[in-house]
Amino acid sequence: MLNTHVRAISLWSAIVGSVLVLMAGCTSSTSQKEQKAYSPHIDPAEFTTKVDNEYFPMKPGTTFLYEGGTEHGQMSVTNQTKKVMGVECVVVDHKEWEGDMLIERTYDWYAQDEQGTVWYFGEDTKEYENGKVVSTKGSWEAGVDGAKPGIIMQAHPKVGQSYHQEYYPGEAMDMARVISLEASARVPYGSFDEVLETREWTPLQPGFSERKYYARGVGPLGNPADLGLVAVKHH
Repeated sequence: MLNTHVRAISLWSAIVGSVLVLMAGCTSSTSQKEQKAYSPHIDPAEFTTKVDNEYFPMKPGTTFLYEGGTEHGQMSVTNQTKKVMGVECVVVDHKEWEGDMLIERTYDWYAQDEQGTVWYFGEDTKEYENGKVVSTKGSWEAGVDGAKPGIIMQAHPKVGQSYHQEYYPGEAMDMARVISLEASARVPYGSFDEVLETREWTPLQPGFSERKYYARGVGPLGNPADLGLVAVKHH
């Protein structure tokens, strides 16, 4: 969700020791060890498209609107599903504009396990210039070409937790760490306390990281310093 191209709210779309090594410039043997070490157990029978995690509720018909500077974004939870690794996932349509120009459109695939953790199974992403697709870099699908599902939201987040959000070596390697469960955030949609704050980064862009905020019962607030939540609409 940071993807390798940096968009402010690619809401989304991942254990500290491994990342520190990666960000310092890991050897190929270390990369191979990390790939072996990260092997999430996925049983399709344990997943549902009903994503109701209090920090990341994705109810079909809900649209989140974001704004910041000249950019604005829209994240719509569709009634569509996609089967990935045998798991039925809800499809979320995410668009971003610079002024009136569409610059990115992504279909994200999420499913929730029995414990309440929301998993990220991949994305179909396209970048646009002057109305034409110029890149699909960052697209990935769990179970294809070595890609594995990541976690977009823990069932019971704890400060200090680090986790893969995406896992597609060389293309999509976003990770997150829980910084606080008691943060405050002010976005156009309102002011919130007891907010979940994460730091998100990718070893594919050493030195870059950003903060994201999630409010109970609302969902992703975005990044107030860049793109913040403006409205939540239910259709």
